[in-house]
Amino acid sequence: MATTGLSGDPNEYRKRLAEQSDDQIDAWAAELMRDVAIRRGVVKVVADFRSAARLDEPGFERVFASGGGPPAVVGRDRDGQLIVPAITLFALVPGIRSQVADGRDRLVEYLVQNFAELVYV
Repeated sequence: MATTGLSGDPNEYRKRLAEQSDDQIDAWAAELMRDVAIRRGVVKVVADFRSAARLDEPGFERVFASGGGPPAVVGRDRDGQLIVPAITLFALVPGIRSQVADGRDRLVEYLVQNFAELVYV
């Protein structure tokens, strides 16, 4: 497990993530978004990402668009929760990196906050 960055607990996982390249962090974050969207829905991914990345709704939309997500697809579900098409979630990774100086840290936080999802997958 050491070579993959995985670990038995979130604290060790955070330490191992610090040793990974930016490309690896980006790939894992995008894969986690895809996997969680499949199992639990886009609403969960958007809410978790916003929390970990400390983004309000306009900030989320800005990050999404700057990462290549089409702004016109940002919408709301029937309960009024912010959503985007699952296929476009990957745009959040380059978007957060382009919008804030600590984008890597926010992606790591997303991965760590969703440690239980990773262990499940």
